[in-house]
Amino acid sequence: MSFSWPGSNRSLDLVSFFVADVQTGFGPFVAVYLTTHKWTQVEIGFALTLGTMTSLISQLPAGILVDSMRNKRTAASGALVGIIAAALLLAVQPQQLPVLIAQMLHGFASCVITPSIAAISLHLAGHAGLGERLGRNARYAAIGNGLAAAVMGVTGAYFSSQFVFLLTAALCVPALVALWSIRSEPHAREQTTSAGMDFAGLKRLLADRRLLIFGLCVMLFHLSNAAMLPLAGSAVTMRAGHFANLIIAACIVVPQLIVAAMSPWVGRAAERIGRKRLLLIGWGALPLRGLLLAVLPGSWPLVMGQAVSGVSAAVFGVLLPLLAADLSLGTSHFNLCMGILGLAMFAGAAVSTTMSGGIADAAGMEVAFMTLAGVGLVGFLTVWLAMPETRPAKQAVSPSVQE
Repeated sequence: MSFSWPGSNRSLDLVSFFVADVQTGFGPFVAVYLTTHKWTQVEIGFALTLGTMTSLISQLPAGILVDSMRNKRTAASGALVGIIAAALLLAVQPQQLPVLIAQMLHGFASCVITPSIAAISLHLAGHAGLGERLGRNARYAAIGNGLAAAVMGVTGAYFSSQFVFLLTAALCVPALVALWSIRSEPHAREQTTSAGMDFAGLKRLLADRRLLIFGLCVMLFHLSNAAMLPLAGSAVTMRAGHFANLIIAACIVVPQLIVAAMSPWVGRAAERIGRKRLLLIGWGALPLRGLLLAVLPGSWPLVMGQAVSGVSAAVFGVLLPLLAADLSLGTSHFNLCMGILGLAMFAGAAVSTTMSGGIADAAGMEVAFMTLAGVGLVGFLTVWLAMPETRPAKQAVSPSVQE
C-alpha cells in the first residue's frame, strides 16, 4: 500500500535505522564493558536493573507526555539528547555512580523514544496501514542494529570497549537530522492536538480484559528474554576474553538478519491471518532459545542459539505497537496504552537481569539459561490458552489516525 508524504516515510526509515544503531551500544555491550572492569555479575545485574526500573517508573508518565505533545519529534529529540549524555558518561567514567546515572538516563530516554516513534508511524500510516509501516520500521531497525553491532564489535575488540559508547553518542546526530526531516501532515497536526482527557476511552481501555492478558504475556516475554544476551555476553567474556566483543556482535547481527527478513512479512500477515498465530510463533521461540544457550558448548556456537531470537524479536517488534493500536482503537490513548505495555515489559526485564545474575553466580550459567527457558514456556502457554485475537473486524478499521 502507499502512504502520503513519501519523503516523510523515508525519513522515518532512517530514524528507525539510526535509533537502532544508538540502542545497540547498550545492554550486552554494557555487560562486556563492565566485566572487563572487574564488575561481578550481581553488580552488572544491579546496574542493568536500575536502568530498567527507571524505565518501568517512567512508562506511564512518558505515554501521557507523548499523548499530550503536539509535536512528537520534540519528545524523540529530547530522548536522543539523553542517550548522548548516557553514552558519554559510560565512556568516560566506568565507576559505579556515573554508570548508574547513565543507566537511569538511558532508561528514561528509551521509554520516551519508543512511543514517540510509534505515534509518528501511526500518524503517517493510519490504523489500516500500521502493520505494514511497523514491519518497515522493524526491517530498518534490524539492519541498523546488525550493522552497528558489527562495527561496535570490531571497534571493541581491536581498540577498546570505550569506543562503543563514543560511537553510540556520535550516531545520535544523524538520528536527530532524520527525525527533523519528517514533515507534519495536516491530518497529523490535527491528531496530535489533544482535546483533553478522554475519560470514557480511558475507562474502556483500562477495563479491557485483553489488555491485562497481553500485559502479562509481555511481562513473561521479557522476564525470559531480557537477560539472555547479557548473560551470554558475560559467559563469552569469561571464555573468549579479548574477542568477546566480536562474538557478541555476531550474536546480535545474525538475529537482526532474521528480523530484517521476517518483519515486513509479520506486518502483512498480522492483517491477513490475525495476531494470535504470530504471537504463538514469537513466544514459542523463547524456550527454544534458552535451551540452546544452556546446552551448546563453546563460545561461537552461542551464535546459533541467539539466531532463534530473531524470530521472537520480529514478532514482538511489530505486534507490540500493533496490539496497542488495536486495544486503544476509538480512544485518544494509544501512547498511554504503549506506556502500560512498556510498564509490563520493563517490569519483566528488571527482574530478569538481577534474577539471572544471581542464579548464574550461585548455580552456573547453564542453570540460569534453563530457568529463563522455563519462564519463556510459561509465557507461550499463557498466549496459547488465554490471549484472544485482537484484529479489528474489517468494517471497523478506519484509515484515520488516532492517538
